[in-house]
Amino acid sequence: MSKVQTPHTEKRVSRRAKMNQMMRVRPSEPRDEHFEDLPISINVSKQGIYFHTNHPAYYKGMRLFITFPFTFVHNPMNSEYLAEVVRVENLANKRFGIAVHFIMPV
Repeated sequence: MSKVQTPHTEKRVSRRAKMNQMMRVRPSEPRDEHFEDLPISINVSKQGIYFHTNHPAYYKGMRLFITFPFTFVHNPMNSEYLAEVVRVENLANKRFGIAVHFIMPV
C-alpha cells in the first residue's frame, strides 16, 4: 500500500536570493511604539524580505518602513518601502525570523 502525498502549495510569487545586507526597519503606524532596528537581511525577492532580529515588537500584520539597502541616513542610493509583516518565527536565543511583504515604494 502506498502513501498518498499532499502537494505542497508554494505561496511565493518570485524566487528568493540569499543576500546579507544591512537594512533599517521602523514601524509606520502611530499606534506602535517607535523603534529603529538595523537587522541584516537573510534573503530577498522582488516582493519581500526575510531577516532575523532580537527585537520582540514585531507582529503579523504590522506595517513597517523598510530602508533597503541601508548604509547611512542620507545616502541617495537608499530605497524606502512600506511593508507588512506576514510571518514571525520564534528562533533560538530569543531571536525572531521576520518575513515581510513590500506594499509599495515610499
